[in-house]
Amino acid sequence: MERSFDLIVFGATGFTGHLVAEYLQATYGAAGGLRWALAGRDAAKLATVRDAIGARATLHLVMADSSDAAALAALAARTCVILTIVGPYQIHGEALGARFAQPGTDYVDLCGEPAWMAKMIPRL
Repeated sequence: MERSFDLIVFGATGFTGHLVAEYLQATYGAAGGLRWALAGRDAAKLATVRDAIGARATLHLVMADSSDAAALAALAARTCVILTIVGPYQIHGEALGARFAQPGTDYVDLCGEPAWMAKMIPRL
């Protein structure tokens, strides 16, 4: 199945999400080759991040809320890899991991919660 993006950064409007977006823009933005997008709940905040990192207006912004199962499934279907920075993972992580793994999307997070990670590895 052809996907629209290689990578989507979910939770791009937070502090760490902004840093990740900034790195991706600096590394891949001008060179192209990586089809990536920013995702989160608030279009205006995502646009602010896109502008702040110096990305072109064509960098896609994808709206999704971590409590909306249908939106997460649609997000997962559009990308090969989802990098989520939506924490705390003990609250949001299991639903995110399950939704993203279902269509075969690779899931990456920045979790520093080892007890949660140990619990999730066999489940996902």
